[in-house]
Amino acid sequence: MKTSIAVVGAVGIVGAGAMGRGIAQIAAQAGFTVLLFDVQADAASKASQLIAEQWQKMLSKEKLSAEQYQRAVGNLQVVNSMQELAKCDLVVEAIVEKLEVKRALFQQLDGIVSDTCILATNTSSLSVTAIAAGTKIPERVAGLHFFNPVPLMKVVEVIDGLLTDAAVSEQLMAFSTQTGHLPVRAKDTPGFIVNHAGRGYGTEALRILQENVASFRQIDQIMREAAGFKLGPFELLDLTGLDVSHPVMEAIYHQYYEEPRYRPSVITAQRVHAGVLGRKTGRGFYSYSGNLDVPAVPEQQPAWTGPVWISQENVDAVPALLALFERCGVTIENGEQPSAGALCIVSPYGEDVSTCVARAGLDARRTFGIDALTACQGHLSLMMNPATDANLAAQCQSLLQKSGQGVSLIQDSAGFVVQRILATIINIASDIAQQGICSPQDLDKAVVLGLAYPAGPLAWGDKLGTSRILLVLRNLYVSTGDPRYRPSPWLVRRAQLGLSLLHLPSQVSS
Repeated sequence: MKTSIAVVGAVGIVGAGAMGRGIAQIAAQAGFTVLLFDVQADAASKASQLIAEQWQKMLSKEKLSAEQYQRAVGNLQVVNSMQELAKCDLVVEAIVEKLEVKRALFQQLDGIVSDTCILATNTSSLSVTAIAAGTKIPERVAGLHFFNPVPLMKVVEVIDGLLTDAAVSEQLMAFSTQTGHLPVRAKDTPGFIVNHAGRGYGTEALRILQENVASFRQIDQIMREAAGFKLGPFELLDLTGLDVSHPVMEAIYHQYYEEPRYRPSVITAQRVHAGVLGRKTGRGFYSYSGNLDVPAVPEQQPAWTGPVWISQENVDAVPALLALFERCGVTIENGEQPSAGALCIVSPYGEDVSTCVARAGLDARRTFGIDALTACQGHLSLMMNPATDANLAAQCQSLLQKSGQGVSLIQDSAGFVVQRILATIINIASDIAQQGICSPQDLDKAVVLGLAYPAGPLAWGDKLGTSRILLVLRNLYVSTGDPRYRPSPWLVRRAQLGLSLLHLPSQVSS
């Protein structure tokens, strides 16, 4: 880029909704002169009042000093004309998520601001390159994607469009840091980092629900109590609202030309048509009216008192399963084959119980699967097969509850619940790294801060074992034939070489 870029001092914000208001608040707090504009009459003034109220609350809670409060108030200015943004070094667009509207705005700004002014879009789903294409200096246009609520969500994606000058992104990284946020840098690809990495959690949970493996309540409980998520996938969908989350699923799927990893679900499409959107409508997967649809608790069955035989086929899982059943106070058989009176326990990675039964010649009526990927910590998944004796299943569930852990009884599935969802999350993250969309370290930071996952997906894959995750995916792919489970080359190569998923290959000097 031939034109120099100004150091950011004065910041213009176009759009005074929740996002624009939040960006204006943190920028003014950080010491920048902020000019807030909105085409709607009085919208910017109302936003300014709301920001001032937030600062008052922070002052009363001693999160701002009196001096900081006065300085922030003085930094925020409402302007009534876009022409008043002419003196800005940076203008951030936070308007409606429509490509043509954003492009028209940027073309209008072209005739107002200086050539050294940076133009940034807060788009969450549109192409930065496409937005920049209609401007006279596309090199000065970049993405600056904050998350809602801006003051609390401490991560911001700085997105390089195809023609964005490196100096522009570096200035935006510095600006973001000055506001107290963590900037992560990304290439201009569908979903950028956070929305891209977040595809696996909801879409795979919906797939499990669609296959009738477990109820949405069971899936939520398993993912909270076995995997450590703050919200289960269906609780999260209800909180976000399907009118928001389903279009994002469809947009990323289509923008990646029907990539199977991102395939949306007919379940959410149907619910959107019905207006069953989540908390905002009083009803989603859960009911939020006065009459909560809490399912009846089934009558507790007596615990199994006979012996238990544990398959040695998955040697990784055996220690955790032995410790689990020892806590339950049961006799454990150690023969190569189970006796005729023993419960049979298998612990496959990425396979179902039926496959294990057929391969080992076990009695299907008394064979169960237990997910041992997380070493049987937290909530347990006890998986049946189509021939399982229902009474034995209830007795086995009661036995496992003696361990002090919750137990969900689920239907036969290649990969249980936790395995399928975590492997999908880790695989998508691996492919983001493979595409070079961002650094592995920025990916993990962005996901933890932007999605509140218990760990970054790449570090999580390392902890669980890359070879285990690879085995889960390969078995899922063989069992289902669905290319959504094909492993990313990033994961395959690091598992083969015993490398961390965070490992970057050496760069060859030119």
